[in-house]
Amino acid sequence: MADSSPIVGEFFKAKVVTDEQVNAAVEAVLAGKLDDRSELAEGYVLDLAAAVKASAFATSVLRDKTSMPGARPNAARTAILLARAEKE
Repeated sequence: MADSSPIVGEFFKAKVVTDEQVNAAVEAVLAGKLDDRSELAEGYVLDLAAAVKASAFATSVLRDKTSMPGARPNAARTAILLARAEKE
C-alpha cells in the first residue's frame, strides 16, 4: 500500500505551506537543528532529520563543507519539499 501522507511540496503548491515556513525549515537544517520538527499545515509536521536522511543528495551536500555557495540551502530545500509530512 502506498504512503498516503502528502509531500511538503504538495502542501506548498496548494499554498497550505508558505515560503516562510519552508525557509524556516531550511534555516533549521543549516543550523544543525535536525532534532526539530517543523510545524506545517494544520495537523501535520515534518521531521527534519528524516527529511534530510531520505535524500542521499542532500545528505552528501550538507556533509561536504566545501560545497559551492547556495548548494547547501538548495539541497536542504529540495529534501524538505520532497519529504512526507507526518500527521500529528
